[in-house]
Amino acid sequence: MFHGSITALITPFKNGEIDWKAFENLIEWQIEKGTHALVPCGTTGESPTLSHDEHMAIVKRTVDIVKGRIPIIAGSGSNSTREAIRLTAYVKEVGANAALIVTPYYNKPTQAGMYEHYRAIHDEVHIPIIIYNIPGRCVIDMDVETMANLAKLPNIVGVKDAAGDLSRPLITRHEIGRDFCQLSGDDITAGAFLAQGGAGCISVLSNIAPKECADLQNAWAHSDLETFEKLRDRLVPLARDLFCESSPAPVKYAASILGICEGDVRRPLLPASKMAREKVEAALDFAGIKAQ
Repeated sequence: MFHGSITALITPFKNGEIDWKAFENLIEWQIEKGTHALVPCGTTGESPTLSHDEHMAIVKRTVDIVKGRIPIIAGSGSNSTREAIRLTAYVKEVGANAALIVTPYYNKPTQAGMYEHYRAIHDEVHIPIIIYNIPGRCVIDMDVETMANLAKLPNIVGVKDAAGDLSRPLITRHEIGRDFCQLSGDDITAGAFLAQGGAGCISVLSNIAPKECADLQNAWAHSDLETFEKLRDRLVPLARDLFCESSPAPVKYAASILGICEGDVRRPLLPASKMAREKVEAALDFAGIKAQ
């Protein structure tokens, strides 16, 4: 259903507010360079610091700009089941193709609690749902058994897996089947995830290297291993160093170098430090990525 290079969009800010012109330009550039789908209002979009009105406005603006050219998987998760239902109903209403719903953070539900959270959203809003499993941010880790039970529900269609365990896609594929869409949530494992049965990557890196990330995924799909390996190896320092500090500060600094948007992030995040800036600059240089 969903595949390839899927950009977890940054939210450009200017003077503390959303820079809508930069956001529109970013989306058009992503489509032009071959990105396969877009994710507005994920972690990379700084969803924790967006107001509800901003969150909804970003999803709607994304739908309005894209006009059906590529799929939109809108972030609509919350640690409140009611809130997640409300956001998911909205993204369906405005025309998103799917909802990316993060496991509930902070309140630490059990496996049974996670199941009931997703089941309630699934039963209330009829839209394809991708589970976002990211233990490093949410503390909890959805196990494969819980995911397999959720996958029996017709609209639970896949997972964004940021658990960092490359045995996981193989085991998940064995337990759930080939049709369950598995997407890497980590740029550093994007290539290896494909080899383990994944369908693509929801990527931070593709904000600043959309063509390279799309070409990497396309090369794998077409069994062009020579191109795949060259791109994989070129992108390694960026895939690593865009996370040298809390994301999205480093990728926003990279975006500012490339003229995409300013490097502003919202508190409690801070702009990239001198150390992070130096790492990002070196990684951009290694990858041969420059301002257009």
